[in-house]
Amino acid sequence: MPNDTSKEEKKPRIKPIIEAADSLSLGLSMVVAVLMGVGIGWTLRTLTGVYWLFWVGVAIGIAAAILNVYKAYSKQYKEYEELAKEPRYAIKKQLEDEDDEDYGEKNY
Repeated sequence: MPNDTSKEEKKPRIKPIIEAADSLSLGLSMVVAVLMGVGIGWTLRTLTGVYWLFWVGVAIGIAAAILNVYKAYSKQYKEYEELAKEPRYAIKKQLEDEDDEDYGEKNY
């Protein structure tokens, strides 16, 4: 029969790597979005000869980077809400239970 302590020592190693890559990918995606916008703007300027199209491409890249940050924030906030619904993290419920024990009026 295998030793139970060896199972505890062999925890999954890939999960922290995936979480770190996910966090790193946000920074990389912002840089790539801006660089792609610059590339689009430069290409449009080169093809048409209209200088301000370069800045349109830059604006598109910055907008894409902001959208990436918003999507990452929404994902994290959704995970936070799901975590808050778990009974062991339900602080609001614990506070409501403590309020039931209060019989007198408090004057501060």
